Amino acid sequence: MSPLIPCIIAGGAGTRLWPVSREAMPKPFMRLPDGESLLQKTFVRATALKDVGRLLTVTNREVLFRTLDDYRPLNKTQLELDFILEPFGRNTAPAIAAAALHVNQHYGADAQLLVLPADHLINDLQAFAAAVARARQLAEQGWLVTFGIEPSHAETGFGYIEKGLGLHGESFQVSRFVEKPDAATAQCYVDGGQHLWNAGMFCMRADVILRELRKFAPQVVNAVERCLEQSHHRQGQREVQVELDRDSFALAPDISIDYAVMERSKEVAVVPCQLGWSDIGSWQAVRELSPADVHGNQCNGETVLHDVRNCYIDSRQRLVGGIGLDNLIIIDTPDALLIADGKRSQEVKLIAQELKRLGHDAYRLHRTVNRPWGTYTVLEEGPRFKIKRIEVKPGASLSLQRHHHRSEHWIVVSGMARVTSGEDEFLLDTNESTFIKPGRPHRLSNPGVIDLVIIEVQSGEYLGEDDIVRFNDIYGRAPAAPGST
Repeated sequence: MSPLIPCIIAGGAGTRLWPVSREAMPKPFMRLPDGESLLQKTFVRATALKDVGRLLTVTNREVLFRTLDDYRPLNKTQLELDFILEPFGRNTAPAIAAAALHVNQHYGADAQLLVLPADHLINDLQAFAAAVARARQLAEQGWLVTFGIEPSHAETGFGYIEKGLGLHGESFQVSRFVEKPDAATAQCYVDGGQHLWNAGMFCMRADVILRELRKFAPQVVNAVERCLEQSHHRQGQREVQVELDRDSFALAPDISIDYAVMERSKEVAVVPCQLGWSDIGSWQAVRELSPADVHGNQCNGETVLHDVRNCYIDSRQRLVGGIGLDNLIIIDTPDALLIADGKRSQEVKLIAQELKRLGHDAYRLHRTVNRPWGTYTVLEEGPRFKIKRIEVKPGASLSLQRHHHRSEHWIVVSGMARVTSGEDEFLLDTNESTFIKPGRPHRLSNPGVIDLVIIEVQSGEYLGEDDIVRFNDIYGRAPAAPGST
C-alpha cells in the first residue's frame, strides 16, 4: 500500500472559545482537564497509526515554536516533521492544496494524505485506527475519503453527509453534503439513518486530490503552486520547513475544501464511524468533558456558590462567588471575563468578532504571550509606561534589536542573564539590573540551565510591540518585521 502521511491542519482562531482561545493562541493549544492540548492529542493519534514515517503540519508561522514545544515531549521516536507555514489563514482548500503539492513532489504521487484538524477530540483511538484502515483501502482505489460520525443526537452546529450507494466494507459513496440544518431537519436526519456528521477529516492520494482540485478549483491549486515556487524552504535535522510567500499566498482564494472540491466531485466516499468524537466547538462542548456535581455545576478553580445550578465556571486565578445562578457559562482569564447564557454558547464568537472589528488586543493576545525564546506577561501599563515579566528558556535568546521610542530597565529576578548593549556584553545575576536607552542595539540571552526571569520596565512616548528593528535573530524572523521581542 502507498505510504501514509498524516497532515495536521492547525488553523482558525476558535472564536467560540474566547477568551481562552485567541488568534495568537488558538484552540489547538487549549489544555484539557488531563493537561494535554488538543494539538498534542491529535499528534498522538496520528503518529500511533501503522506505517507513519513522517508527519506534516500546516499552521501559522507565528505559532511554529509553540507547536514544536507541544510536539517535543511526545516525539520520542524522533519522527521526521514537515511544516508548511502560512503567513495567514486562507481556509482549508489552499492549506490542503499546499500539503498535497508538497507530498506529491517529495514523497510520491501515490502517497496518501490523512488530513486531520488539530482541534478535535477523539476518545476511541482503536476505532479511529480501524476507520483509517478502511479509508486507506478506498483511497488506494482513487476515492477521496471523508469520515462521517454516526450522530448521537440532532445537532444544528454540524454539517451533515448524506450516504449514497454502498461500497465494500460498510462504506458509501457520498450523495451530498448538507449545510448546518435547523433543529427539525436535524432530527429528521437522525431518525432517517442516512446522514452522518461531517468530521472534516479526509484520506486521499496526493495525485487524486490534485487532479480534482485542478478540475473544480484550478485557481486554488495554481495560486498555491506559484506560491510554493516563491517560498523559502529550510531543512534541518529530521525537520523540513516551507515558509509560504506572503504576497503570492494572498492571491489564493479563501475557500474551504468542501466548497472547492468535496461538494462537486463524484469521487467522494464516506466511512461511517463512532469515535467518541467532538469538535470542541463551544463552551457547551467543553463542559461536557467534565463530570457535574449534585447541582449540575462544573467548576475549575476556587468557588463559593449559593443556590447555583447547571453552571460551568472556569477561573483558575481568582475566587468566584455566585448566588442564584442557573445555566451560565463563566470563563475568567487575567484580562477578560465571559458571562454567557449556557444555551447560547455558539454566540460567543460574536464577542470575538466585535473585538477584532474594534482592533482590541483581547481578540488577538493573552496577557501572557508565547515567543520562540519563552514568554512575556504584561503586569501593568499606563500612559508612557509598561511593566512586563519576561521568562527566557535555557539557551534561548531574544533578537538583537533596538527601539526608537522607548527605554527599557531590566531587573533579574532569577537565573543569569547575558546582556548585549551597544558594543558591551556582560552578565547580570539575581537582583542586578541594567538600563537600555532608546535607539541602542541590545539583546537578552539565557546562558544558564534554568529559566531566566526578569522584570522589564518600559518608558517612552510609544510602547507598541511594533516599535522594533531586528538586526539578527536565531529563530529566522525577518530582521525588519513588525512584532514583539
